[in-house]
Amino acid sequence: MTRVLFVCMGNICRSPAAEIVFRKMVDAAGIEDRIEIDSAGTIGYHMGNPPDSRMATHLECRGYQVAGRARKLVKEDLATFDLVLVMDEENLADAKALDPSGELHSKIRPFVGYLKIHSSSCVPDPYYGGDDGFAHVIDLLEDGCSTLLKEIS
Repeated sequence: MTRVLFVCMGNICRSPAAEIVFRKMVDAAGIEDRIEIDSAGTIGYHMGNPPDSRMATHLECRGYQVAGRARKLVKEDLATFDLVLVMDEENLADAKALDPSGELHSKIRPFVGYLKIHSSSCVPDPYYGGDDGFAHVIDLLEDGCSTLLKEIS
């Protein structure tokens, strides 16, 4: 079993979208029994909330089934998951801060390292932007998740 955790700041836009996109790809590949997928945020402000309605709308337009509730990243996640994929540099720093010893830092990686079609230094937070930002984030997630799936399977 490979365990993958996607991480953004609030766990209502980028990381739940990554979880949803990757879950659909894993299910389509028929390997859902070999990969555990989850998402979390570095802050707890949105705990218990569903994905942002704007992100949900964009995902549904592309045929994704939207589900999940926001939760906060905890230190135990770093030990539990094999890969902790963060959306930007701030998320990277926050996740690494949960492991001051650095023992688990090799599991924490920037999601953009899996991009093959697009080039970006981060998966930008679309929360304060317009519709184009949500669509762009999904484009990046589909690109990176496709590469991730090939790497894991």
